[in-house]
Amino acid sequence: MIPVILDCDNTMGIKERDVDDGLALLYLLGSENIDLLAVTTTFGNSTIEDVYPNTKRIFSELNISIPLYRGAPSTKNRNSEAAKALVEIVNKRPNEITVLATGSMTNLKAAYDLDKTFFHKVKEIVMMGGIEKPLLVNGKPMNELNFASDSEAIQSVLKHGKNITIITGHICLKAVFNYQTYHSMENLVGEKIYNFIMKETKPWIEYIGGLYGMDGFCNWDAVAAVYLDHPELFDDRMVKVGADIKDLNTGFLKENTKEGNEIHIPEEILDIELFNKILIDGWSKVKL
Repeated sequence: MIPVILDCDNTMGIKERDVDDGLALLYLLGSENIDLLAVTTTFGNSTIEDVYPNTKRIFSELNISIPLYRGAPSTKNRNSEAAKALVEIVNKRPNEITVLATGSMTNLKAAYDLDKTFFHKVKEIVMMGGIEKPLLVNGKPMNELNFASDSEAIQSVLKHGKNITIITGHICLKAVFNYQTYHSMENLVGEKIYNFIMKETKPWIEYIGGLYGMDGFCNWDAVAAVYLDHPELFDDRMVKVGADIKDLNTGFLKENTKEGNEIHIPEEILDIELFNKILIDGWSKVKL
């Protein structure tokens, strides 16, 4: 099994806030290939004052017993219990653990600041965020959120991290969770998980659908979660990426063949139908 720490800005269930961190969490809990060791929380979709108690609520509602840690509230003082937990867990199992980061990269930078060997001890870092060109959702522009929330933090990860994969916003555009998704999973997942997902996601479909003229939403973070144990569903593309702070302020990843760190940035989900089946299968196996 793949030992994983999820570092997220989970706002599933908060009014007019994204739900994909929660769907990624459920997938990780259900995947037979993943051992979810801990969840660390950060800001991004909303403040840490929203994200942490909201994640605690979901843990309580679904009887999730794995460790949960609170991250820093801002870039002014990044040190937190989440950063300390990242260092401690990785030090206990060097070169074994994958970190899946789906919010701001604040906790990862803070962990590196506490222990300059942190990135060398992490086996793999998979991040959801960044853009390589303007991000258009149903023809309408959308701002990048995760990397831009703490550009200094992502700069640190890009400079010092190793074995990095970035799932950008572009590759997620076809991974749409819509009303058909409810129908597809209705008889496949348990009643409690089905009702929970319905309750937590339907208001977001209605809200984001109104903004972008869609009948669903892009399932951003769930794409990164599926990538962890099914990289064969994605194309293999290595890119040398620079770490210019001015670009990263907007989440823009600029190719730099001279000084850039070589990063895996897949461009395509090779089989979107199989991707959706695997995602639903993961949800169906969540043990409550």
